[in-house]
Amino acid sequence: MNDSHAAPAAPAPEPDPAPDPAAAEPAPEPAEPVAPLHGVRVLDLATLFAGPLSATLLGDFGAEVIKVEHPHRPDPSRGHGPAKNGVGLWWKLLGRNKRTITLDLSTPGGRDVLLRLAADADVIVENFRPGTLEKWDLGWEQLSAVNPRLVLARVTGFGQVGPYARRAGFGTLAEAMSGFAAVTGEADGPPTLPPFGLADSVAALSTAYAVMTALHGRARTGRGQVVDMAIIEPMLTVLGPQPLWYDQLGYVQPRTGNRSTNNAPRNTYRTRDGRWLAVSTSAQSIAERVMRLVGRPELVDEPWFGTGAGRARHADELDAAVGDWIAERDSAEVIAAFERAEAAVAPINDVRDVLEDEQYRALGSITEVEDEELGTIRMQNVLFRLSETPGAIRWAGRPHGADTEAVLAELGIGAEELRTLRENGAL
Repeated sequence: MNDSHAAPAAPAPEPDPAPDPAAAEPAPEPAEPVAPLHGVRVLDLATLFAGPLSATLLGDFGAEVIKVEHPHRPDPSRGHGPAKNGVGLWWKLLGRNKRTITLDLSTPGGRDVLLRLAADADVIVENFRPGTLEKWDLGWEQLSAVNPRLVLARVTGFGQVGPYARRAGFGTLAEAMSGFAAVTGEADGPPTLPPFGLADSVAALSTAYAVMTALHGRARTGRGQVVDMAIIEPMLTVLGPQPLWYDQLGYVQPRTGNRSTNNAPRNTYRTRDGRWLAVSTSAQSIAERVMRLVGRPELVDEPWFGTGAGRARHADELDAAVGDWIAERDSAEVIAAFERAEAAVAPINDVRDVLEDEQYRALGSITEVEDEELGTIRMQNVLFRLSETPGAIRWAGRPHGADTEAVLAELGIGAEELRTLRENGAL
């Protein structure tokens, strides 16, 4: 073939120009993490502690919580404990992350508004005595009719059934009935109740867990359900195997003060500078380290030292060894020595110490919140840390009924209907 007749070759393509960094699109800002319970709406109808605290825990992780209070009888927690400038401080903690509205559920107008709210809610938390909601025609039958996906958490002292169901019930009674008080206190002293809402708090944690379990079940079935939480029951769980011990061995745990029937040394000990420290030796290896640290290694070789129960039977001797050693040293020296020995010790803090403790600071356990009434306030942070979708305190407890008009406006309730509801005593 004569090359002179061949088609001319196409020119080689020029290489793409290098990208101009200055002309590149800016990287998008990282999106704010969406709270894990974002989109979950909770109506908090409860008062005082167990029910409302469970709603607080849900609100801390993004649930929209609407606190419903009586127009003339607000949640008593607003008046519990110390106040500043007439503002109850306990409420600032318990009411955080909640919008507050007033509603008298016993009135026809209040009932109607609640049903309209329930139609778009995921959870209702209530702690009226059994039969109260039913008396107002707001029982499970009516609530589930307007919203079959609703979860109704009923938090009462004794549950919805049984001979005590309609009794007044408080956490103190749960601490008494469960067996907690019977094992708390010195051996020769009276049963002892805690100076704070222990049973209510345990019930609140349990209720939040129950609600999340019910919501997860709803994701499978498409239907909500009733949570029946009796405050007297969670305390039984935290008391451990006592029923099992009695069932199998006839053993009734006695009061032992700060000591344990399961291990020793386990007590509080005072240092030379007047500080109290707590020591625990639940693990055998820790018990051995403590005795070597305090200069009594020969006790480790005693036959009884090899079990927690054996050590508990010799608590007097072990307490004397540990207590005498600690009493000769300042608290900082004792804590440092225990840390080097990899033994377990902690200071007995009061609230002043908690606010200064370096471990709580590292965890962010106490946080600052800006409040419209009191300015900057400090309170406990959310209960745990999530790496991807953390919880947050968006605001502290708000004034009584502060969000009534805004929340009702979202239901389509205008000025005229709002005025009628007020005139009829519903708000």
